Amino acid sequence: MSNLKLKTLHMGPAQCAVDLGDGSERGEYVNQDYILQKLGRPHRAINLMYCYYPNDDKWPGRASVVHADPSVQFAWDFPYDDYFTYKGGLNGTLDDEPFTYMRDVRRHGQDVLLTMTIDPKLTDDHIIAIAKDLRTFGRVQLRINHEATGDWFSFNKRASYEEVAAFFTHCCEIIHREAPNVKTIICLDGCKELEDEKMEMEDIFAEASRAADIVSVDRYMALHWGWPYDVAEEGGDTFARHTVEKIYKLAKNSYERYTVVNNGVKKPMVLSEFNADGDVTGAYDQAQMLKDFCEMLKADKEKWLSGFTLYQMRDRGRLGLEIEDPNNADVGIEQPILETYREIIHEDFFSPSMDEGDEITLPAKLRWGGSEDADGVALPIHFDSNPVFCEVYFDEDNIDMNLMMELNGHWFYKAPGVKCIDMMSAFFKKPLDGEADMTLKIFAPPASGENDATQGDDWMTNYYTELKSLPKVRVRFAPIVK
Repeated sequence: MSNLKLKTLHMGPAQCAVDLGDGSERGEYVNQDYILQKLGRPHRAINLMYCYYPNDDKWPGRASVVHADPSVQFAWDFPYDDYFTYKGGLNGTLDDEPFTYMRDVRRHGQDVLLTMTIDPKLTDDHIIAIAKDLRTFGRVQLRINHEATGDWFSFNKRASYEEVAAFFTHCCEIIHREAPNVKTIICLDGCKELEDEKMEMEDIFAEASRAADIVSVDRYMALHWGWPYDVAEEGGDTFARHTVEKIYKLAKNSYERYTVVNNGVKKPMVLSEFNADGDVTGAYDQAQMLKDFCEMLKADKEKWLSGFTLYQMRDRGRLGLEIEDPNNADVGIEQPILETYREIIHEDFFSPSMDEGDEITLPAKLRWGGSEDADGVALPIHFDSNPVFCEVYFDEDNIDMNLMMELNGHWFYKAPGVKCIDMMSAFFKKPLDGEADMTLKIFAPPASGENDATQGDDWMTNYYTELKSLPKVRVRFAPIVK
């Protein structure tokens, strides 16, 4: 190993990033170790969905639990939104949700995408407290009061659309001042029909759109919004299906209208929730529609979409890569869309860029800016043939490091204290057919999941780690005993 030429390595953005929803009113949080093992790579960001109505009766209990009522026949017919409840904020704690999950997300080399519905009547001290909560979590994306032109969420029932728009704008001012590491996302309904010349309520939300850092719409190619209170059957009116082409065009039209509203500035555009509902399409068409959309995206010469968030990892209905086992909530039942999605996210178009730099010697300073901006190292490894054993060992100089590593397109996580990582799963689906020169890519996200305020002026957006020595790589090309 001493003769190998270690090089610097920069990870940058994909042509189109992939984010993943993990938990909502329809499913529970799935830990990042499980997701990484199932999908073989980290995401740009993980979307966590929470609500904040701290002045409400029985807060912070989950709405569907503390306000359970047999007369409820719609997912949003509770006094406040039935998301997980945000335990931070004014007089809150950082030792509960969502912060426990945010740390899990960041340890595994991903950014936090936090969706929050917030009572628009709250005073500034609440918003300032939320901003301060998020300072240590790196390059957070914060989506406030999404689907803002709808009428189902509690914030729309408590304020006019004009008030909702003004509240978003004001939140942006506070967030940008108090937590400059956080980027805000506005999510409107966008263009609803192909003939629409404007987005829905475009003028009302124009100032809010200009205040946001990122613009978005939610788009479902099929959706059963009556779930779980009815079953989608022919003749029903609680579900819909659209063509892939229509959804693609509506999303792109919305991006173009956002650009007009923003006076020609092309802000990053994302689909903050995206899927086809298997309740409507069945499992096979669901997977095919996702594939068809992504093929359209790759073929489009106008690279207008910066990323999409697949909704979601595990769902109690059929909007997930897995269905939650009704007998055991900790078990997911893989759907055909999971394999399709796994293939898509490993394509170059949806993968982060990797650029090797100059040769370096140890110790090396690694920088974690986020999943789209990180500096690591590339360690060359020669393979005589497809390996039978491929392991990476850590000693006292590096055993306490928190690392994300990639080999042969497959990513691995090493938690602090772990001595050995078996990398053979990188070759199970992509075996080598002969000799190959490859690189082991190594990055170091923060072990605690949070940035360190003592590291320098840029601590909110960068975390630094020193790599003192290389791990030892054990590769064998035949069984130990034949």
